[in-house]
Amino acid sequence: MGIQTVFLFVTTWSSAFFSIFVSAMIKKGDKKLIKGWIFYDWANSVYNLVISSAIFPIFYSNVTEAHYLESVGRSELLEGETVMVDFMGAHVSSSTLFSFTLCASFLIVSILSPILSGVADYSGSKKKFLQFFCYLGALSCMTLYWFNTKWLELSMVSVFLASIGFWNSLVFYNAYLPEIADPEDHDNISARGFSMGYFGSMILLVICLVMIIFIGSHVTRYCFILVGLWWIGFAQIPFRRLPSNVYDKKVDKTNLLTKGFRELRQVTREFIKTKRLKRYLIAFFFFNTGVQTVMLMAVTFAKREINWGSIGDNGLIISILLIQILGAAGAYLMSWLSGKIGNLRTLIIVVFWWVINCVIAYFITEAVEFFILAASVGFVMGGVQALSRSTYSKFLPETEDHASYFSFYDASEKIGIVLGTFFFGLMELVTGDLRDSVLSIVAFFTIGLLLLLIVPKKEKVIETDPKHN
Repeated sequence: MGIQTVFLFVTTWSSAFFSIFVSAMIKKGDKKLIKGWIFYDWANSVYNLVISSAIFPIFYSNVTEAHYLESVGRSELLEGETVMVDFMGAHVSSSTLFSFTLCASFLIVSILSPILSGVADYSGSKKKFLQFFCYLGALSCMTLYWFNTKWLELSMVSVFLASIGFWNSLVFYNAYLPEIADPEDHDNISARGFSMGYFGSMILLVICLVMIIFIGSHVTRYCFILVGLWWIGFAQIPFRRLPSNVYDKKVDKTNLLTKGFRELRQVTREFIKTKRLKRYLIAFFFFNTGVQTVMLMAVTFAKREINWGSIGDNGLIISILLIQILGAAGAYLMSWLSGKIGNLRTLIIVVFWWVINCVIAYFITEAVEFFILAASVGFVMGGVQALSRSTYSKFLPETEDHASYFSFYDASEKIGIVLGTFFFGLMELVTGDLRDSVLSIVAFFTIGLLLLLIVPKKEKVIETDPKHN
């Protein structure tokens, strides 16, 4: 608690003057403000690529495999053998441990974000929470430099906290979208944000790969430090440009937690009155569960189930780069398509595309097949992420409590990820076959697709009091 207090004190006074100045001048559609907001996607997406999807999962798989082989006194795995680790007295597979660690972090995020969002909306302190979780995530990434299988419990704490920092920061970041732009611009701006994230993270990934290839695999640990420095460094741009208190709220700072709960309760009552927003969020819960599970577990699946031949881990990296490049293109294409046929119809097409991708993934075994699938996944990855965020933003009622409303979006996302990663790990645990885990993902996409079909095109206007606090 003391560390958090010191952090909030420093960040408050370091940006106080600039924030007051910006708050007085903020207006929707301001290009400088929008570019500043977009830069947080550029800053934080290196976590999603380098830590969640590419280098760290490969690093984790390699170090746990080496430790396991050392413990059993062999130099290589037997055909079909599973790498096992000891964690807090339990003997589990390394992939199951990784899946369950992320699952636990998402559960914490889903609990924290609604509570803290109520406090943020009541006190106008979105930016402080955004900064806190940004620094928590970035610094935790840097501590992965000391990851050691001999102290696996402590090492997994870094994975756990980095995930909490990344995902919890997003609820406060996303909540700025309806405040900086009009609804008709949300699709394009959201797509620009995800595209910037894809390109920025790809640049750092290439830098890391050059280091690993030309210096040696022993420098992989330095990549985790680079992620933290990149994230913190580029985050200073949105931190300088985004206002601290958009609506200039004057509040009593005592008992903020209680008042935050009260704020959240009021917003919940408003949310229950909606029809389109509720149905969309339920559909989002299911299809996004599939999307996030694919993103988090794809490398684990590909490394174990695909025959890479002489290509080895380089094949995985090529696939990930392919996904990044096409993800940026897909975000813009889906933004354009939504302008032609509407957000819901576009999402229905994209989610159906995901179902097909998962069915194909169940059957493929060769590297060339995986490359083709990666191209297809990349194309819809950026599109579904950007469009999901902007669609929710468009469907919001008139309100000043954007953080609280986005906490529902965030909590839905994280509970879904908990469910997805849990079932992914559980299916492997029960059947012993990682391919069976793909079937659970198909089910989530299918349910999400069916629910999208019953989301109303228009929302009945509800009365909200933006100044109820």
